[in-house]
Amino acid sequence: MKKLTKKFAVLSAMSIAAVQLGTSGIFSTFAAGETSFPYTIEAEDMKGAELWTDIYGTQLPDYSGKGFAYLTGGTISCNVTVAEDGMYLVTARCAQILNQEGRMETLSVNGSEFSKTIPYTEKWQDFEFGVVRLNKGENTLEFLNKYGYMAVDTVTVKVAEKHDYTLATDVLVDKNASESAKSLMKYLKSVYGSHIISGQQEIYGSGHKDNYEWENEFLMDLTGKMPAIRGLDFMNYNPLYGWDDGTTDRAVKWVKENNGIITASWHLNVPIDFENYTVGDAVDWQKCTYKNYQASNSTFNTANILKEGTKEREYYELAMKMLAEQFAVLQENGVPIIFRPLHEAQGNEGLYPDGTSWFWWGDRGPEVYKELWKLLFTTLTEKYELHNIIWEFNSYDYENSSDWYPGDEYVDIVAYDKYNVEYNRGDGKSSGPNLLAIPAKFDSLFKLTKGKKMVAMAENDTVPALDNILVEDAGWLYFCPWYDGGEDGGTAFLGENYQDYDELTKMYQSDYCITLDELPKNLYTSGNTESKTTASSVTTAKTTTTTASTTITSEIPQNNVVYGDSNCDGKLNMADVVLIMQALVNPDKYGLSGSDKSHITAQGWLNADCCDAGNGVTNNDALAVQKYLLDLVKLPEVSNIA
Repeated sequence: MKKLTKKFAVLSAMSIAAVQLGTSGIFSTFAAGETSFPYTIEAEDMKGAELWTDIYGTQLPDYSGKGFAYLTGGTISCNVTVAEDGMYLVTARCAQILNQEGRMETLSVNGSEFSKTIPYTEKWQDFEFGVVRLNKGENTLEFLNKYGYMAVDTVTVKVAEKHDYTLATDVLVDKNASESAKSLMKYLKSVYGSHIISGQQEIYGSGHKDNYEWENEFLMDLTGKMPAIRGLDFMNYNPLYGWDDGTTDRAVKWVKENNGIITASWHLNVPIDFENYTVGDAVDWQKCTYKNYQASNSTFNTANILKEGTKEREYYELAMKMLAEQFAVLQENGVPIIFRPLHEAQGNEGLYPDGTSWFWWGDRGPEVYKELWKLLFTTLTEKYELHNIIWEFNSYDYENSSDWYPGDEYVDIVAYDKYNVEYNRGDGKSSGPNLLAIPAKFDSLFKLTKGKKMVAMAENDTVPALDNILVEDAGWLYFCPWYDGGEDGGTAFLGENYQDYDELTKMYQSDYCITLDELPKNLYTSGNTESKTTASSVTTAKTTTTTASTTITSEIPQNNVVYGDSNCDGKLNMADVVLIMQALVNPDKYGLSGSDKSHITAQGWLNADCCDAGNGVTNNDALAVQKYLLDLVKLPEVSNIA
C-alpha cells in the first residue's frame, strides 16, 4: 500500500504555513523581486489604466492617489510575485454608478476568472473578489472589461487566512438523533479539514446490466482501494412509476457488511400533466419530470405544496410517506444516512418567475424552497420519527446563497456539486480532466455558515488533485463522482475525459484520503473519535507522541515539558510549527496573553523552547520542529541545529 512519505506531507504543510504566515521570520525571507504583503496598488498605476478624476462630470471624492481607473474599453492589470504557491485575498476599492440593479465585474488571475456583482454605489467601497491561488513566481491579475463601467481606486492583495475547521459542529440538528447518526457525525468532524473521505455515486435503476458494483470494481482495479462513501438515489420510490430497485437493501449491506457510509439524493418526479392527474394513479416515467415547470411544460405548481388541501400537497405527502418507509428500514437496521434532498435548487441562480432553476423544487424561488425543506424535515423527523438522518443542504456559490439557506437549525452539512470540465473550467484548458480544488467555491460555502457546518463536495466530475487541495486550503469533507454511463470508460465521469487516473490513484493511496478499509471499526458506536490520526497520551514521567507518520519518545523534565508540542495536544506536527510562528509574528493574537482562543499557553511556550532550551522561543525553535519532521534531527537533542 503506497502512502505519502512523511517528507512530502511535511513539505506540503510547510508551504501552506509559509503562505499563511508570510510576514517575518523563517517563512518570509523575500528574494529579489518578490512582492511584500499586504500589497496595495493605485488602480491608475496599473497596466492599461487611464487616469480619471470624475466620470463624465460626476464627482467621486475621497479617492486615493492622483485619481482612479475606469473600466470602459480595455483591461487593467498588475503583476504579483510570490515565493511559493499559496492562497491570497484580492480586494478592490470600487464605485459603480451606471446600473442601479448592480453590474457583474470580473477579475482574472492567471487566466482563471472570478466574477462579482458590484451594487450601485457613489461612494468608494471595498469589495472582495475572492480567495485566489497565486503560483510560485510572477502572477498576473487583470480586471476584465466584460461588462465594465466600474471605477477602481485601489487593489489590495494579502495572504488569505486559513480556514478554522474547528468551528464546525458535530451536534446534529435533530435533537433526537440516533446513536449511530451521532457517532457518524462525530467521526466526520474528527477528520474534517485534515482528511478527505472518498465517495462514489452508483448508477440507479438497472444500469450496467444490474451490476450495481461496477463503479466500485472499476476503482478497485485502478487504485487498489474502495470508496468509503456510497452515493445512492431514492428516485424510484415514488407514487408514479415507482419500483424497488434494491437501493435500500444495498444501503443496509454497505453499512452492515462493509462498514461503509451512505449518502443519498432524491430526484423526486412529478407528473408533467399534473392538472389532469389523480393522486395515486400510475404514470409512465416518460410522462414524469423533475425539471422546472418551463423546461418540462409541467402544470405542477411547487408553491401549492405549502397550502393545505391542494393536490400538490397531497402528492408530496404521499411521496414523503413512501420515502419514510425506506428510511424506516435503514433506521431499524441501525443505518444512518447523509441525506441531501431537494438538491441544486439554486441552479442557474434559481431565478423566478423566469423559471430558470434546474428542478421543480426550486422553480418558485427561495422562500417557497426553504419552506419545502422545512416541511420535509418536520415530516420525516416528527411525523415518521426518523432520527437516522444527517441533513445536507446542497447549494451553489452564487451571491444569493444565503437567500436559499433553510437555516442552521435545519442543516447539518452544506455541499457543492463540482462540474467544470465542459463549462466554467477556470484552468485555462478546453478539455480533459479539471483538477482544480475550486477553493473559491469552498470558501463561499464556508462563509455561508461562518464555518459552523462542514462543507462537502456532494457530486463531482473530476476528483481534485491532492496537491491542489493541500495548497489551496479547500478542505472538502468528501468527494463523490457521479456514476459512469457504461463500461467504455470514456463517456461518463469515471472515464478519461473526466478523471486523471494517475492523480485519482495518488489521491486514493494517499494518507490524506480515507478509503473504505480505513474507516474505524467502531464508526457507528456512540462517542467514536478514531480516525487516521491516532490519538496519543501525555504523561508526567515519559511521553510518547504519535502522528500518522511520526513517533517521539522523550524523557520529560520535572516541569513536564514536551519539546516542540506548542499546542499541547500530545502530537508533534506542522500545527506546532505554525503556532510558534503565529505567537512570534502576532503576539497580541496568538501570544501568551493573545485574544485568539487557540493562542499559545504557558505550558505550550515552555514546550516550544526546544532549540537551545532555556534561551527563549525564537524562529529557530520552529525550524527545529520542521527539521525533526523531515528526519534531519532528533528532539530534544537540538542545541546545535540552528
